[in-house]
Amino acid sequence: MHDGVPQAVQGPQGLLHRAVEAWALLGGLVLFAIALMTAWSATSGWLFGKPLPGDVEMVEMLTAVSVFMFLPYCQLTGANVTADLFTAKASPRIVALLTLLGAVVALGFSLLLSWRMYEGLLDYRQYVETTTILKIPIWTAYVPALVSLVLLVLACAIILVKTARALMRG
Repeated sequence: MHDGVPQAVQGPQGLLHRAVEAWALLGGLVLFAIALMTAWSATSGWLFGKPLPGDVEMVEMLTAVSVFMFLPYCQLTGANVTADLFTAKASPRIVALLTLLGAVVALGFSLLLSWRMYEGLLDYRQYVETTTILKIPIWTAYVPALVSLVLLVLACAIILVKTARALMRG
């Protein structure tokens, strides 16, 4: 139904497609920064006996953030893991029904995650827990993760509507 890179979409959906794609590209840059930081820390540790302080904390936080940043793109492009074994011989209508069911589940799950992430953000802001070495407030990692989840909710809604329309058309 929605495999591959989205076609040029107009209007608000097109804007969301571009935002989700840009967000995923930014997630790729975050991963690239992690790789550079890790390489620098390992090299300076080996050469000078002084790795970057807090590099493990940064890798933990930024890896979590980058993973969240890819979720909306995976949903919007149909790049999530699927069990094609069960649908290989199914009719297009059955595949569409299963896609619709998956979109409903994904929407519900993304709404649940968004709600709980928001509550976690509020708690971490109130109690100001920080990382051990760099003293970075943990809530700062929740902000981009929450943005990712809001984009994921919107992506799930788009896929749900597209799939429902396709089913109605037959």
